Amino acid sequence: MKIISTGRRTGGAFLGAGVLALSAFCCVPAHAAPDPSCGVLAPGASATAQSAVAAACAQAGVWYSWGGGHGATPGATYGYYDGSDPDSLHDGERMGFDCSGLVRYAYYRATGKDLLNGTAGDQFHSAQASARFSAAQGTGPLLPGDLMFWGSGHIHHVAMYLGGGQMVEAYESGTRIRVTPVRTGGDYAGAIRVDGSGTPIPPPANGGTTFETWGTGVRTRSTPSVRGSVVDTFAGPTQVSVQCQEHAESVSAEGYTNDAWSRLTDGSWLTNIYIKGPAWLPGVPTC
Repeated sequence: MKIISTGRRTGGAFLGAGVLALSAFCCVPAHAAPDPSCGVLAPGASATAQSAVAAACAQAGVWYSWGGGHGATPGATYGYYDGSDPDSLHDGERMGFDCSGLVRYAYYRATGKDLLNGTAGDQFHSAQASARFSAAQGTGPLLPGDLMFWGSGHIHHVAMYLGGGQMVEAYESGTRIRVTPVRTGGDYAGAIRVDGSGTPIPPPANGGTTFETWGTGVRTRSTPSVRGSVVDTFAGPTQVSVQCQEHAESVSAEGYTNDAWSRLTDGSWLTNIYIKGPAWLPGVPTC
């Protein structure tokens, strides 16, 4: 239930080669037997939504992999260590999806359009929603293919409703994509219905790769140093677009030490400690 979406704190902890050199994750196939319980379990869904359900269910048994499914083209990818969860240490060896990567792929297969690129938070606020349902409404108005979200203030998880009180989800590292009863208690935030006729939203003109931050009162700086002037302060977890990164001043905070800083698309700098992922962000060039 992570990003490129997680409820656990996953700062940019230093990940040394020694950690990656742990014994390889071995001998388990990428895809287990399909789950016959996964499918459209109630009437009323559009043909597009039914196709999205079929695409998601075809991945039942595939590994959850943190960051999986967020490549340039929707589809399973290798993930990477989230910086804190021991179960995530092997995500770099697991071809699969995280929660938002799975539903992105499902609707891509159903429409041929990359409508849901981004994190669970992006998807919750997506302009592609044709209808929205509050948490208080429960599952009563939902149809198969609707997307259900969890998070209080910060959306950290998404799953696809199947009907009959069931959903399919990529849950967390160390598990496989699965069918499970819906959870509408706790921090359930509501649901959306996807308009499959929409137009994909293009990436920002100024480029950048989207990541999520963690922590409260996190400051960005004018230079890659805690002595740089404060440019902005994030009250809580948010999304940032990273252009590049470099090694600069070493910082210790929240039990982590890291000398990597990311330059955001507004020109400010943020220590990688407060960006979810490994110490050196994957897919981000050096400044």
